[in-house]
Amino acid sequence: MMSLHQQIKSQIKEAMLKKEALRLSVVRSLVAAFTNELVAKGRKPDGELTDDEALAVIKRAVKQRKDSVEQFKKGGRADLVEAEEAERKILETYLPAQMPREEIKKVAEAKKAALGIADKSKAGILVGAVMKELKGKADGADVKIIVEELLAA
Repeated sequence: MMSLHQQIKSQIKEAMLKKEALRLSVVRSLVAAFTNELVAKGRKPDGELTDDEALAVIKRAVKQRKDSVEQFKKGGRADLVEAEEAERKILETYLPAQMPREEIKKVAEAKKAALGIADKSKAGILVGAVMKELKGKADGADVKIIVEELLAA
């Protein structure tokens, strides 16, 4: 089976043939980010990232788009918000499906009981434990909200 890195690289050609300018631009920027990651890790630029490393790069790119959207909304730049949202949607197609909130809540409740956490001062510890357990299957912002709700109750 092809690695995530190879899959995304092969989509450059596909996007070019289908004349999908936005997708082509997003895929190209991802491949560039993969190369930067390889170099940052002291590996050869023509090497290949593991799927976990590639996912980490994609998640960072999604987070950057979300942050940009927030900034553009504050600045009243609806035109730029749309572009960033479109890019984010393309990037998210490469991520594993995110867990529904009910599932995250079950894991958070189990961790809360296992760690014996009862007060808000330990919220960070609980968020960390839940994120580690879910290994990227849930959005960190969702986990934080759920943990806060659990500890507020």
